Amino acid sequence: MKTPMTQTIMVFVTTSTTDEARMIGQILVEEGLVACCNIIQSIESVFKWQGKLRIERESLMICKTREGLFSSVEKRVKQLHSYEVPEIIAVPVTQGSKNYLDWVVKETEPVS
Repeated sequence: MKTPMTQTIMVFVTTSTTDEARMIGQILVEEGLVACCNIIQSIESVFKWQGKLRIERESLMICKTREGLFSSVEKRVKQLHSYEVPEIIAVPVTQGSKNYLDWVVKETEPVS
């Protein structure tokens, strides 16, 4: 059995607006796919898209969930997102407050 630390991940998602991030975050939390979603309102992203250099203002979502839910989170974000190719990147949480990580796992477990 995995410990909460090894099964907890953070999923990073960029959005075109803070309103879009709030909408996606609220749905992910309401549906139990993530325990929490922090939103950083204004970041600057530099990237190439369709061969052109772009510099855009975006919002960044940092979602906490369980590793086993990544595919469901990815699918739901793609359904809700305005981008053709949204950034959806997960990184493992290797250490953290046991109480917090236990809470993340509890909030993302199926309701019986």
